[in-house]
Amino acid sequence: MLIKVIKASYVSDYNLDITFNTGEKKRVDLEGQLWGEVFEPLKDRTFFSRFFVNDFTIEWPNGADFAPEFLYESGK
Repeated sequence: MLIKVIKASYVSDYNLDITFNTGEKKRVDLEGQLWGEVFEPLKDRTFFSRFFVNDFTIEWPNGADFAPEFLYESGK
């Protein structure tokens, strides 16, 4: 089964609650993952909170995204 994000909500800081197509819900902390040019704008918490769910994962207005498998494995 391919892992997909079906719902996500901002919690605080760099934490998101994510629901996957497996039915599981996980909290993901992305603070340690925001390095590199495309992720630099996400260090601004206001910008970080502007994500949306596309066809399979979360994405930000600047095109930054994370693989759904990575989010699934990182979540608790």
